[in-house]
Amino acid sequence: MNLPSYRDCRRATAPPRLPGRARNARRLSAVAAVAAMLLVGCDTGTPKASPHSSGPGVSLAPSSTPSHSRSTLAPALSASSSSSSAATACTNSTKLAGWSNRRLAMLTIAVPVSETSVSDATSEVSAGAGGVLLFGSKAPSDLGSRLTTLKSHVPGHLGLLVMTDEEGGGIQRMSNLVGSLPWPAYMGAHWTPAQIQQNVTKVAKKMAAAQVNMDLAPVVDVDGRNVAPSKTNPDGWRSFSGNTTVVSKAGVAYMNGLRAGGVIPVVKHFPGLGGSTYNSDFGPARTLPWSTLQKVGIPPFTAAIKAGAPAIMVSNNIVPGLGTNPASLSPTAISSELRGKMGFKGLVVTDSLSAKAISAAGFSVPAAAVQALRSGADMVMFDLGGNVSSQTSSIATAITNAVSGGHLSRSRLIDAAGHVLAVRHVNLCS
Repeated sequence: MNLPSYRDCRRATAPPRLPGRARNARRLSAVAAVAAMLLVGCDTGTPKASPHSSGPGVSLAPSSTPSHSRSTLAPALSASSSSSSAATACTNSTKLAGWSNRRLAMLTIAVPVSETSVSDATSEVSAGAGGVLLFGSKAPSDLGSRLTTLKSHVPGHLGLLVMTDEEGGGIQRMSNLVGSLPWPAYMGAHWTPAQIQQNVTKVAKKMAAAQVNMDLAPVVDVDGRNVAPSKTNPDGWRSFSGNTTVVSKAGVAYMNGLRAGGVIPVVKHFPGLGGSTYNSDFGPARTLPWSTLQKVGIPPFTAAIKAGAPAIMVSNNIVPGLGTNPASLSPTAISSELRGKMGFKGLVVTDSLSAKAISAAGFSVPAAAVQALRSGADMVMFDLGGNVSSQTSSIATAITNAVSGGHLSRSRLIDAAGHVLAVRHVNLCS
């Protein structure tokens, strides 16, 4: 059915001519009336057009091509407004998209520093480093105030990941301040999960009070060998047990203990170092075959992820069955398995890229950092030693050059930086 034309509507409703201002006002009123009638068929008893009608005036039929007809103007404006609103919705990602590549790169780096001289990292923190990694064995009594001063240099005061290795036994950096824990092997054999959580919470609260907010623990590797960790064995007493179920329960308890005390746990070393051929810090090392790890080594990580693990560290070991690169540099290990099949959405950090296993694979620390990010890692670490400032700058430069050269996508860098902020609960839009 045809709609009346604009001329028909105008003639049917034309007002009497009036002089001067009255006529002008009447014209404005008539224009509004005509526009309304065009949308409803003059509203004079004329039936509205069916979805498929057309005519010399205006059609209400949906069109696959853009239309400027008055009948579709209101819906179009509404859709446009919705699209505009969605496009401008503020998220960390939209904010990070406005950052320079250099600033994004710095956010993915954890800078090593001695716990007795944390101010040494001031320039790196001022440049936007995402975290600092404390080394040492006896923390100063005023560590908290020193770290508070260091954090004041963070651009935009967005917070800082201050991490250390507080596992228990012989792997403790600040037990003089926070209290000591036994080797994980002892905890797994003599403590219930509830006792593990309770004792770890006590330590974590003191860590948090000293401004340390991340612990590179628990170790959830399934090992069980009754030996101290060494060059040839990265685990030994660092593992809760050789029993997968025991490690799963103890690991989650340890993780929850840290979280209850205000410290972010980093579950390690994915996909599991138990039964490794060597310690990757000292040379090339291989894990058990992937087919074996899936049954023995992966369940503790699965349990931790289900329990809400905020961060996972990936090992520098080669995993037979998952490629020839160390896991920390493997997209198959990180993106396909950890992220994809296991569904982990938190922060992925590398083990130290200063490890001999990394150089043996043909990577310098800066090149390894780029490869780790390409593979799906979000934050890279390296050892204290040499010129830390120079090494940090070299890593950041390698990352920015990789983006500009097309070897690392900017979206991947933004994604990595977003994970660093998320684990600290930073909202750039607030």
